[in-house]
Amino acid sequence: MKSPSEYDVVIVGGGINGAGIARDAALRGLAVLLLEQNDFGSGTTSWSSRLIHGGLRYLEYGEIPLVYESLRERRVLQTTARHLVRKLRINIPVYEHSRRGLLLLRAGMIAYDLLSFGKPLPRHRVLGREEFLRNEPGVNPSGLRGGVQYYDGQVPYAERLVIENIIAAESAGAVVRNYSRVTAIDVQQGQVKRLVYSDHRTGAESEVDARTVVNATGPWVDAVLATMNLSMPRLIGGTKGSHIIVGRFAGAPTDAFYVEAHADGRPLFIIPWNDQYLIGTTDIRYDGDPAHAGATDAEIEYLLSETNRIFPQANLRTQDIHYTYAGVRPLPHRAGPESAITRKHIIRRHHDAKGLWTVIGGKLTTYRSLSEDVVDRIIRSNGLKAGTCRTREENLPGANSLEEAEAELQQFQRLTPECRERLLDVYGGRVRRILELARDDPRLGATVDPQQRVLAAEVVFSLRSEFATNLIDILHRRTMTGLAADLGASAAEGAAAAAARELEWTDAETQRQLDALRAYNARLGADRSV
Repeated sequence: MKSPSEYDVVIVGGGINGAGIARDAALRGLAVLLLEQNDFGSGTTSWSSRLIHGGLRYLEYGEIPLVYESLRERRVLQTTARHLVRKLRINIPVYEHSRRGLLLLRAGMIAYDLLSFGKPLPRHRVLGREEFLRNEPGVNPSGLRGGVQYYDGQVPYAERLVIENIIAAESAGAVVRNYSRVTAIDVQQGQVKRLVYSDHRTGAESEVDARTVVNATGPWVDAVLATMNLSMPRLIGGTKGSHIIVGRFAGAPTDAFYVEAHADGRPLFIIPWNDQYLIGTTDIRYDGDPAHAGATDAEIEYLLSETNRIFPQANLRTQDIHYTYAGVRPLPHRAGPESAITRKHIIRRHHDAKGLWTVIGGKLTTYRSLSEDVVDRIIRSNGLKAGTCRTREENLPGANSLEEAEAELQQFQRLTPECRERLLDVYGGRVRRILELARDDPRLGATVDPQQRVLAAEVVFSLRSEFATNLIDILHRRTMTGLAADLGASAAEGAAAAAARELEWTDAETQRQLDALRAYNARLGADRSV
């Protein structure tokens, strides 16, 4: 039997890739330790465009296997994460000046449909000018020739996808630690031997035997490699993608739009999301600290002007922005145009540090197949006895008992319809455990926000069962109220009070938590009082 400090694999990084790898490995019976320097899902995963898609534009670069893999994984997630992944209808307008005409676009869509054979989504439609304008009257009619309408997938709360993978990993036996930063990876005679990490909350250091380490830290890959007693080459050449979040505007579309930016020809999404509109993304080389990535004034102006061009009634200005966010894509260090750098994942085995594997790149959509690939390689290279991959068929926790959960919500009379809908969207079948808390303690059945959409029971549930440790975790990555137009400000006081009761925070600590939330929200471009 292994000692508590011995693991078959230690995974560094608790974003979607690290969480997926931990779940897959644990389900196969491996002894797993997962370490994340901040909160689970708080890095690149949180700052994505929140799409589960095939990557239509990758066809232009001949990455047909990647598109096929993405479409297959989209189909898997629509079943195994059915509570989190929903279909999204997308319009592509074609103008006289568009680089991609209707014929070329139609050819691409036929290929897209063929590669997603057996998908549970409708096929694409080509729309003439008049039909396009009837469907979306707010779109710019000048020079419009028509367009294409097709379906892809959206995961409104990508953070929840991470958390549910983490929950599933721990349920299968993995040890998971957030706020645990790796400070040293020791290599002796060409073999990884041990790993040291520090608990951010207590400052305590721990050492584990680590003959197999997976570096799945996204844009922090090189920073983790720098903790080794061995010189390593640069692997990441990340690009920054920024988004702006706005409210409903004049002429706003009913469906999502995928447009060609006039300024540089880049693809741009305008997506109905979370009772708002998510607009992005940019693609700019970035060599700074990923934790400090933010949307620049130039990026914001670019996104606003392109949206106003497509929807001329919008007249969006900087003051219309609810907040912004930016993340760094963990792409391979390579020369050439940013858009041409492959989004296919690369799994690097370090022969000068045996037992060390590094994950480069990858997409939110394909995290599950990436995880399967990584675990397969580890098992083969180490000759481990393990089961077969189960993640293609096995549901994430919230995808189970959805119908029962919906029935229980309807019986919970004191909830508003908006609260019921939100609870199901965020937690899926796991909402039944929240309702148990609310029934057992009347205080937890109360709401913490003026809109009466967030239960005190959610706060307690996130602390007891979902690894949350502070107010930012609770609002931004568990209850998801931190993604609302006010960044969770209206629920902050009530949520802090519920957390204070549960964790026995002092008044000073409660205020410190509120101040930390205010600072976090200010970094997203919204200085609102909480």
